Amino acid sequence: MSRITIRVAAEDFGQQTRPIDRRMDRGREWARQVGIVITASLFVALCARVTVPLPFTPVPLTLQNFGVLTVGLLLGSRRGFAALSLYLIEGAFGLPVFSPAILGSGITHLVGPTGGFLVAYPLVAFIAGYIYEHSSRRFAWAALSAVAAELMLFAGGLIWLAVLTHSLSLALRYGLYWFVFAEVIKVLMAAAVAVRWQRRTSR
Repeated sequence: MSRITIRVAAEDFGQQTRPIDRRMDRGREWARQVGIVITASLFVALCARVTVPLPFTPVPLTLQNFGVLTVGLLLGSRRGFAALSLYLIEGAFGLPVFSPAILGSGITHLVGPTGGFLVAYPLVAFIAGYIYEHSSRRFAWAALSAVAAELMLFAGGLIWLAVLTHSLSLALRYGLYWFVFAEVIKVLMAAAVAVRWQRRTSR
């Protein structure tokens, strides 16, 4: 067999294996992204375990919102939305991912006093991620992204509380006044984590 024939055969073999390699690379990348989304949903579930029930409101003080903001800032809009959508699906099917301070399980949480906050989570993560990924990635932008996401969070939560209580004033008392200071801390913490992670990964 001549050298030319061998070279042509090798080139043909290489052309045939490249599509297979690309498919394998896409498969590995897809599996990696799925793993990241699942891990993010479990991170939010862990944050939900850090809960302080308050006697004057049915809405507990929890680290859950910090987890949602952090996931949105770190993963970006699409993966953040996917992770929190998965989180809601896990909770709806009865997995112990929601705050244990609320009685009941599964779908009960989604129609209870915190239901508006929970249902808003995918959009909250999307907003935080979308603004931050289209910014300079500085701390001020991370904090601004988290604040915008918080507005979406409390809009959803307070609207649902107003529906349940038939009173906007009660909704504000149960779902806003007692949480403003804590949410400011969560925004700053999530922004700090996002910026630190961005600097570490961009080296």
